[in-house]
Amino acid sequence: MSVDRCDLLCLDLPRAEALRRARPEPAVTQRGAEQAAALGDPTRLTIASTLREGEELCVCDLAWVVERSEKLVSHHVGKLRAAGLVVGRRDGKMVLYRLTPAGTSLVDAVAAVADEVAS
Repeated sequence: MSVDRCDLLCLDLPRAEALRRARPEPAVTQRGAEQAAALGDPTRLTIASTLREGEELCVCDLAWVVERSEKLVSHHVGKLRAAGLVVGRRDGKMVLYRLTPAGTSLVDAVAAVADEVAS
């Protein structure tokens, strides 16, 4: 007996149809999956978590905090930016990065799960 599926057809059609009509569009779920995947790398998650606490930081500061090279951090920030989790702004010769609202929400959710698992 598999615990992954029912042993008989037990479809609650009205409920299932209501949920089917309310489900997100494929483009929305695709984008959400891409954003979640962007945090699937430990270095990117550390960078995003650092931005969550530090609010706005340059690559130099991020590299120092996460103890990785500036080149590697820059690469990972680019991945986070491409996923829509981070935005940057130029301030003179510096570029400062911060989480987007979507990035903040996703990092908060991951942190909550991690806290729950740790306790």
